[in-house]
Amino acid sequence: MELNASYTSLVAVGDSFTEGMSDRLPDGSYRGWADLLASRLAVRSPGFRYANLAVRGKLIRQIVDEQVTAAAALQADVVTLVGGLNDTLRPKCDMGMVRGRLEEAVERLAPSCKQLVLMRSPGRSGPVFDRFRPRVEALFALIDDLAGRHGAAVVDLYSAPSLGDPRMWDVDRLHLSADGHLRVAEAVWQRLGLPAESDWRTPMDATLPPGWAARRIADVRFTRQHLAPWIGRRLTGRSSGDGRSGAQFDTATGQAFWITPADAAAPGPVAEWHRADAV
Repeated sequence: MELNASYTSLVAVGDSFTEGMSDRLPDGSYRGWADLLASRLAVRSPGFRYANLAVRGKLIRQIVDEQVTAAAALQADVVTLVGGLNDTLRPKCDMGMVRGRLEEAVERLAPSCKQLVLMRSPGRSGPVFDRFRPRVEALFALIDDLAGRHGAAVVDLYSAPSLGDPRMWDVDRLHLSADGHLRVAEAVWQRLGLPAESDWRTPMDATLPPGWAARRIADVRFTRQHLAPWIGRRLTGRSSGDGRSGAQFDTATGQAFWITPADAAAPGPVAEWHRADAV
């Protein structure tokens, strides 16, 4: 990959990980690593364009059916694709289907852009994740295989102990915190051949762990507020993304659209960008 390269456009495809949960802004919206990456890339490339099509809760078939065609039509310099993890965390998972749909996505996106980026998502220890770890690692092996065959870059977040730190995760234990998203943005930035601004693999400074009582209170709160609703959605076939579309997807036309900074000299946060011409 070209070192210190210049990229003029970015499209992000995927689920809640790429939508930005749980990096919440004061107005209640989400930011996340993809928005952070776009803001940084825009500083280097006047006229930079960006579209985030990711939607929370989406399975790989939904990502392919609802996002891939729109993403490919934009003909971006960089496309990021992160999907399939939601499938592996369901009680029943057809890994053959996951393989087929993920391969379909890569085959359609790779020719549409200058650089396709795939990821081995970060993981952490815990009874929920550990139960499905063999499936997750099978998914990551598939991602490595597809990347090798289609010239995609892989950002290996899974092997970084720093991202397994509980402080890198939101209270729901399913989504990264703001600090976690910052590190993912830096990891993708570096994988694109751009000069490092921080070491995203460096562990956080050690602190005293919370006491037994505090951990039990947190466990009860987590179970009531997050785990039980999550299990309920899995059992009933519902999703947190039902009825939602990507931030830069026009449901009326069925097409994605670009956003771009109002001031190329000072791009500012993505939340302040404006819509460019639709494709």
